[in-house]
Parts: sequence; structure tokens; C-alpha cells
Amino acid sequence: MMKVIILLLLFIFPYSIVRAEDGSKLWLRYVSVSKDVAHNRSISIHSKDPIILLAKQELVNFWGKQSIELAVDRKLTYLKDGFKITGNLNRIKVIAHEPVGLLYAAYHLLQLQATNQPVSNLNIEEIPSFDIRILNHWDNLDRTVERGYAGYSLWKWDELPGVISPRYEEYARANASIGINAVVINNVNASPQILSSQYVIKLKSLADIFRRYGIKVYLSVNFSSPKILGGTKDSDPLNPEVILWWKNKVKEIYQVIPDFGGFLVKANSEGQPGPQDYGRTHADGANMLADALKAYHGVIMWRAFVYNPSSEDRAKQAYQEFVPLDGAFRDNVIIQIKNGPIDFQPREPFNPLFGALQKSNEMVEFQITQEYLGFANHLAYLAPLFKETLDSDTYADGKGSTVAKLTDGTLRPARKTAIAAVANIGEDINWTGHHFGQANWFAFGRLAWNHELSSEQIAEEWISMTFSTDNKFIDPVKKMMMGSRETVVNYMMPLGLHHIFAFDHHYGPEPWGDQEGGRPDWMPWYYHHADTVGLGFDRTSNGSNAISQYRPPIQEVFGDIQLCPDQYLLWFHHVPWSYTMKSGRSMWDELCYKYDAGVQQVRAMQQVWDRLEGQVDQQRFVEVQSKLKIQSRDAVWWKDACLLYFQTFSKKPIPYDIERPVHELEDLKKIKLMIKHHN
Repeated sequence: MMKVIILLLLFIFPYSIVRAEDGSKLWLRYVSVSKDVAHNRSISIHSKDPIILLAKQELVNFWGKQSIELAVDRKLTYLKDGFKITGNLNRIKVIAHEPVGLLYAAYHLLQLQATNQPVSNLNIEEIPSFDIRILNHWDNLDRTVERGYAGYSLWKWDELPGVISPRYEEYARANASIGINAVVINNVNASPQILSSQYVIKLKSLADIFRRYGIKVYLSVNFSSPKILGGTKDSDPLNPEVILWWKNKVKEIYQVIPDFGGFLVKANSEGQPGPQDYGRTHADGANMLADALKAYHGVIMWRAFVYNPSSEDRAKQAYQEFVPLDGAFRDNVIIQIKNGPIDFQPREPFNPLFGALQKSNEMVEFQITQEYLGFANHLAYLAPLFKETLDSDTYADGKGSTVAKLTDGTLRPARKTAIAAVANIGEDINWTGHHFGQANWFAFGRLAWNHELSSEQIAEEWISMTFSTDNKFIDPVKKMMMGSRETVVNYMMPLGLHHIFAFDHHYGPEPWGDQEGGRPDWMPWYYHHADTVGLGFDRTSNGSNAISQYRPPIQEVFGDIQLCPDQYLLWFHHVPWSYTMKSGRSMWDELCYKYDAGVQQVRAMQQVWDRLEGQVDQQRFVEVQSKLKIQSRDAVWWKDACLLYFQTFSKKPIPYDIERPVHELEDLKKIKLMIKHHN
């Protein structure tokens, strides 16, 4: 009887609807091939390399079409870790310079198959844009995650090396499938303990798993480790005792992990120790570590995210500290620069350090985890944000000097090129807290592999592999995703507003910034400068002159209130409330319409998703629907808080044809969230 009921349910409700779908498979929903298919095609290799064997196994399990031959050709150095695929209906040949190139090729073929692309006449050559494509985990040794919104850390340090979670390999496989080849395991606010011999052994167990997927492990290190762990009198980078300690520690790591990647360093920033504690420079600190790593071909990624309490505009400080050191860094040091000059805001102009460093290696650092974009509650597809930075023209070497070309080796040849992003991955069953948060992990990997891909193409790939290949589903979801980041900007901080979040946790609006104990450069009013005259931070020559750090013609465009794009207007200018915008509206009215548009756009996203019920499994449908409800409420919260607060300065009415505020300002000021995200 039970069997009859189940069959009846399957007839009434399609299998894809009734089966539970928790999102744990990410975009790797390959279908196992039948015995008949496996019998009629062959996957041949000429090597016992473990990575090549893995590539073969993935194809044996899931490739449902013609026979394939995998081969390594060491003469094809120009391919780096890319690949060539040629073939017809009968047979495909895959050639790579490195074994891992064959693994990437295998995943490329499986993606073509999963997205219903033709594979009958293939002539593909893929060379990755960047040598090092790295995720930065802000994971702590107690398994909390700074700015993590998807549960505790994947790394169960207390169990390692004895107990190996199956998720370690699942994680490595997901990264390899999109070309990510490096991982910083721990938080940039690093505990010295990670360098202890006990943790090096634990790290080895992860490195051994990741190696099979072409992934190297890196560590964030605390600059005071020699003193804290090694008992040296200080951690001065010119102290021979300190230099020897680092040299011996690096040797120890490489003896245990021969392909260890290197170190990521946050120094003299937000209270972290660094070389400046001893009157030394960032170059002194970076070079000391680089020298210890050089014999092992290791890399130092030295973060340029530095600022201190001062009367100087925070947006200028990284440029001021690093440009005078240009050319002083070793060739295995890469300066890791955040995409914008402040801190992963929903929108920032590109960081002026890009291109300003003409003799130093530089790399972009993005943030996948949504610290400033609604955590794992808001749907915000970030490929457009990543592309906005990568495609920005710095004019550093003339027109066409985009951030991408300055960092990928096109304009500034480098020993190693790199690109990084702060991960949004945690222990949650769906990995990222929000099902659509997976798209941002995927998008970073795809752009790190090929920064010329469009946001639309990446979205379509992800939707097809994660949800459905039906265009009736793909088209509306892609449109929703493509507008989602701009939607968040509209209801949070339109027209170039930035950093007006609630103190510390950065969830929700707090433009009044009345927290006690916070430094001025941590306070929202520092950034918006609202007064009876207008709104915005004057960074022109009449203000902080941050505009001078950009090259012509950008300097002239951003610096002229009439030429400056609306999206950066309040970033660079203190604009009168009555100033006439390009739309013909006053600045105050434009601000109101932007906030209202953000609210309406979230509601439109809800409508798009609700119409798709029945085209996606019920579990993921309901979970995404629930998140959109939160996002819709939050958008109204943002709109009301910001407009009611700024109205106390503008003294102007909110245009009567937009939705009325539903909150009282004084009630909004009383909201003090206790965020229990794992940080």
C-alpha cells in the first residue's frame, strides 16, 4: 500500500519537487553514467599521477558522451595550468602542461555537459588569468569565523589530524571545479599558535587532501610570533635572532608540507603587530619573511589594508604608506590591495593604489562574505561588483590600464600573479548560509580563471548547474541576480554614501553613529558629513584631496561635481541638498527616490521568486523565499532610518509619490542588535 502511495505522489508532484534538496551539492550536480554508456566510451591516460587519476575518475563517473584521451605535454609552457581540448563526435583529446590542467579540463567538459552545450566539435584553449587564485578564510582556531555567516569553520582543529571530515574533500573538489588553486586557512587577525609544531602537523592533513585537487595551503601569520612562540626578546624584522626564528620555522613547515604556498600578513593595521612597532617599514617586514621563503619558492602576500586614527582621510592612508615604498619589496612579495580605498563597501571607486605601485607586485582582494551586504540574509550577486573593479581604467600606463591588466601580468610582468577573496564558506549544510551566496563563491572562481567573462555568462552557468537548465527558470533568475547588487546599494547607500552601518557588526543602518568608545573613522558621521548645507565627503582639492591620488582624466572627472558619476557623487563631494542632479531632481529628492527604488526592487525580486514555485525543489524554494522576506523588511528599515535621519538636516519633505516611512526615527535609534554570527 505504501509503495502505491509513493508512486501516486510522484505522479502528482514531479520528483524534483518532492525530494529534499539542501544545497549541499553546490553546482556539482553531475549525473552518474549508466553501465552501457561507460562500456561504450573510454577514458585513457598515460600517467599514474594522482591528480590525473582523479581527472580520469571524474570523467569515468560522469562523462556521458564520446571517448577521451588525457595527456600532459611539458613543452606547452604557455598553457601554465590551463588546457587544450579538441575533438569530434567520436573522440576528444585533452592536453595540458601540468597534471592539474587535466583536472580543470575534466571539470570544464562536465560543465559543458551539465549546461547542455554542444561537444561534437571542440576547439578550446583555456589559460588562467592569474597564477594564484586564492580564497582567504577568516577562520579562528576555536572554529568561530570573523565575518562568517554560514556557521562554524569547516576546520575541526581539535579532531585533526586523527579524524578527517568528508567535507574537506568536498570543499577541495568544489574549488578545483572553478579553478581555485590556493587557500589561506586562517584569519588575517592571526593567532601565533597556528605556527606551533602541533598545528603544522594538523595543517599537513588538510594539505594532503587539497594537493590531489591542485590546491596549495597558505597561512596568515601574526608578526609577533617569534616573541610569543619562540621567546625572542622582540619581533624586530632586522633582529638576527628573529630572522633565524622565521628561517627555522619556514624550514620546519616545508619539511612537513613540501608544497606549502607561503604567508598572508596583516601588519600594523587595526591593532595588529607589525614592523612599524620597531621603527621599520612594511618593506622591511615583508622582505624578511620573503627571504625566509625564497629558497622554497614561497610567496608573501602583504596586505595594504592599513589605517590609523589621525586627522587624515582614511581613504588616503594606504596610498600614503605604500607608494613611498614602491620598488623596495622582494620579487616574491605581492601587495594585496582591497578593491576600494575604504573597506569592502557595497560600492567604492577602485583603490588608487592600483597602478600607483609601478615597481611592486600587486593583487586584488575582494570580499565574498557579505560583511557589508546583509550577511547571509540578503541576495546580492557580486560578479558585477568584482567586474566593476577589474574593468576600471586607472590610466596608470595610459588608456586601457584596467585593474585586471595591471594585476594579471599584461601590463606589469610579475614572478607570480594573484587574486584573492575572503570566503563566505562555513559548516552550514548549504555551505554559504544563503543558497544564492554560492553564486558569489562560484563567480569569484570563474573570474579568477578568466576575468573577461561577463557577469551574465557566469550567472547563467551557475543557475544551470545549480537549479535548472530550463530557460523559463534561467531568464528571470538571471535578471534578478544581475540587478541584485544595485538593489542593495539603492536601499543601503546610494549615490556614493558609504560606511553608515551599525557599529561593529555592520548589520543594519545607523547613520547617527552614537556608539560610545568608537574611533571617529569607525563612525558613520565621519563618512557622510551630513549638515544643514548638504551631504557627502568632500575629497576634492577643497577637502581631503583624496582625488589627487587618482590619475588624469579620472581626477578631473571624479573631482568635478558636474562630471562625477552619480554612483560616486557623495563619495567625492559634499553636495547641497538642493543641488540639481542629472535627473533634474534635487539631490534630496534623488536620494529619496533611490532608497524607495531599492525597497521596490527587493519586492520585485520576491515576486520573481514566488512565481517560480514548482520549478525548483520545495526546500530551496522556501528557504530562499524566507531570506527574501528578511531582505524586504531590512530594506524598509534602511530606507526609513536613513531618510528620517538625513531629513533632520535637509528639512525637506520626502516626495509624496513614494512610500511613506513606517517607523519613527527615535524608535529606530533604539535598535541595538546583538549579532550572533560566528565571529
